[in-house]
Amino acid sequence: MALRLDYVAGVSPAKWLRAWGERRPDLPLEAARVDEREQLERLRASEVDLAFVRLPVETEGLHQIRLWEELAVVVLPKEHPFADQAELAVADLDGEPLAPVQPDPAMTLELVAAGTGYAIVPHSIARLHQRRDVVAIPLVDAPPTRIALVWRTERDDDDIQEFVGVVRGRTARSSRADETPELSPAKAAKKAAAERRAAEAARGGGKGGAKTGKGGKSTSGRSSTGRGASARTASQRGKRKGR
Repeated sequence: MALRLDYVAGVSPAKWLRAWGERRPDLPLEAARVDEREQLERLRASEVDLAFVRLPVETEGLHQIRLWEELAVVVLPKEHPFADQAELAVADLDGEPLAPVQPDPAMTLELVAAGTGYAIVPHSIARLHQRRDVVAIPLVDAPPTRIALVWRTERDDDDIQEFVGVVRGRTARSSRADETPELSPAKAAKKAAAERRAAEAARGGGKGGAKTGKGGKSTSGRSSTGRGASARTASQRGKRKGR
């Protein structure tokens, strides 16, 4: 008996395989990489127990844990005029031809290298299929993709939950109740806004910055005259030592 796991290109499951092997030597974990177009077929056919997939996917009848986001990059031929840019925006690509998208990302990048156009892919895919004749440049305003772990609702047993715990960083002594539940996008946005407001308040009043009190000193304890005052103080100390 074994626990069976599929994962799509761009996911590196080695650390979880090692952690699982140390925790559950009695239940081997078999992992295989699959194409994105096939990422749910084997799962729904009960040929595997879990899968790392690239969203969006149809999740009816599946449990899902959303994991990390992937930065989007544009892949260009190395001789392209934009090839030396540190980053680009989607609008920069207006008028540029798009390379024909192939089922195999490696073939798509092959067409980019041949000069047929550009491709937008997750950074993990560009790194996996890195070539000397193309460059991958971050797209600052392109929506990121996300990796998720999914499994069938009827297969939600203790073994599955133990692997979920490994992925989420639970130790062997912790429990599911120890985890912070995943927030919805709306709640996550509210939490982030609250954290920003708290940080601004801690800095001394948000947009107004540090307030200035009597004598030209800021309430943060620094002189409003900046480094010049510090230099004069150091000079005065030097004079007193030379007396």
